[in-house]
Amino acid sequence: MSALKKSSDDIRTSIYRVGISALFIAGLTLFCKALGYSLIIPLLLFLLGFHLKFSDTADARRFLHLGLLLVLAVFAAHTISTYSDFSIYYVPVPAVGLLTMLLFNSRRLAFVMSFAASTLVSLILNGGFEMMLTFLMGSLVGAYSVREARTRGQLILAGLFIAVMQVVCILLMNPRPELLVSKPFFDQFLLPLFLNGFICAFIVAATLKIFEYLFGVLTNFSLLELSDFNQPLLKRMIMEAPGTYHHSLVVSNLAEAAADAIGAHALLTRVGAYYHDIGKMVKPEYFTENQMMGSNKHDNIEPSMSRLVILNHVKEGIELAKKNNLNPALIDFIPQHHGTSLIYYFYQKSVEEAADGEVVDEDIFRYPGPKPQSRETAITLLADSVEGATRALDDPNPSNIEMTVKKVVNNKFIDGQLDECPLTLKEIEKISSTFIRILTAMYHGRVKYPEKKNGADKTGAKKNRSAFKDGNRHNRSAEEAPAQDQQHPDERRDDPPPSENT
Repeated sequence: MSALKKSSDDIRTSIYRVGISALFIAGLTLFCKALGYSLIIPLLLFLLGFHLKFSDTADARRFLHLGLLLVLAVFAAHTISTYSDFSIYYVPVPAVGLLTMLLFNSRRLAFVMSFAASTLVSLILNGGFEMMLTFLMGSLVGAYSVREARTRGQLILAGLFIAVMQVVCILLMNPRPELLVSKPFFDQFLLPLFLNGFICAFIVAATLKIFEYLFGVLTNFSLLELSDFNQPLLKRMIMEAPGTYHHSLVVSNLAEAAADAIGAHALLTRVGAYYHDIGKMVKPEYFTENQMMGSNKHDNIEPSMSRLVILNHVKEGIELAKKNNLNPALIDFIPQHHGTSLIYYFYQKSVEEAADGEVVDEDIFRYPGPKPQSRETAITLLADSVEGATRALDDPNPSNIEMTVKKVVNNKFIDGQLDECPLTLKEIEKISSTFIRILTAMYHGRVKYPEKKNGADKTGAKKNRSAFKDGNRHNRSAEEAPAQDQQHPDERRDDPPPSENT
């Protein structure tokens, strides 16, 4: 019966999707007919949408976002061609590719959108293959040059790349020397295409924040703003939970390095790690890193109460994040960095204190989850666990650190905490190696300096005064000696080499 119902639901869903697609094509066809645009446009957009849907690149909401970018490009093309005397090559088509890459960080989406925008505008303006290819080449160069952009200078550089590429393309498609000195060709083609690149960069810089808000996404520029320690939540953490703040810094360094090693979003991972424990600010004294003078609040309460306090820091962290309007991509780090892990210490304490015959339910000592859904949140889960485990080591030497990291990562894997994220075994091994390398460097050994004794201090002081007098006599004699008798400074070996350990 359930299988029949499921089949019926699938049929209804398919009919609904076909109906929506048919209405979309019909409406777009009527629109193109009314404005005199090519009727191949609806078919082109339908096939591109079909490609994105079945390549798992876009969902319904993403289609709306991408559609808005294309509508704005079409509107700009229609306005410039109909209501102005400017060259049609001023239409900022490459801005679509730039915005797509910055907003969605996807090379596949950037290519599809660059192709769609270039083709649509060329069909609307009757610019032909030459215009389409020029805009496409400029869009691709611009999009790929801002993939890891974090500064405004990189946007300006992308505008320069677009400008140069478009000018080169139009010259290669019109390889006639006389055109280089032709004023009409310069005014209608070369100058507009060159300025177009900088116009696109300016438009992207001016509108990026608006599109981030409308689409609910985070770009590198917003992540850098959120990593500023003058942000209210981070500033409050520094003041109210300094131990948690330091712990978050260490976790963020570990997580960012690991994310970079496997090609994940390193900046998102770092900023997410900054905010992953903000819930501890509500009751910071109940967490070890914030406890002073060896006192522990949990010594005076039942394990069941300790469990509630520990579990609540996730709930309170989510509430704080929403209250401060953090992006959902960052909020995901708060519950997912624990997944459904067991609060082992208080579970074990509860088992030890249980009466004879009483069974302690392990599930109530587990975090509510969900388990990590992305590589970035999974890396943060591992970094958080590894940092806490190595901090608790009595002797954090390289071999102990390596053994602890591998044990923690293996336990999380066996416990199923990584089941719902796309990490591969090869990537997990790279993450472990990165953790070991960084933690070994953090806990490197130091030379213990000998303590000075009173007698030694006096004797040493006398020797120093004597050496100082001898040095003065030596300097005076050196000044009085002939230049050829003086030793070259580079040849002196009186001072011992500096110690590598210090």
